[in-house]
Amino acid sequence: MQERTLIIIKPDAVQRGLVGEIFARFEKRGFKLIAAKFMKISYELAQKHYAVHKERPFFGRVCEYLASSPSMVMVWEGDDIIRLSRNMIGATAPAEALPGTIRGDFALTKGYNLVHGSDSQEAAGYEIPLYFTQQEMPDYKLEIAPWLLGNG
Repeated sequence: MQERTLIIIKPDAVQRGLVGEIFARFEKRGFKLIAAKFMKISYELAQKHYAVHKERPFFGRVCEYLASSPSMVMVWEGDDIIRLSRNMIGATAPAEALPGTIRGDFALTKGYNLVHGSDSQEAAGYEIPLYFTQQEMPDYKLEIAPWLLGNG
């Protein structure tokens, strides 16, 4: 089943010059890019994004982090993309992230964890419209899709 997910390459990854490397991993996996923009996320938008964590002690800190510098915000589509992309991203704590995952290869601290990925279809449904209008997400046919899915 085709799903969509929001992926954010966060400020620390942008500052470290990892945007291309991280973007390429999603592209090489065969996911379909639906939308992308390089933007500075406002503190207010970060608060909306992390609203589910509003009562947690780290809420203000993560909002400041997301709003601290530009991020690459993207929507990707693919079969079981939420589960697959979260596996690609790796565990939040770098010491627990497996080698070969984005965090396992590049993250240094739990606080600066490089990438956000929607953790459920419900989360993706909430997060994506925070960043993109329907007009910013063009529908198109990914011509290589049959080759990726084994029916080419």
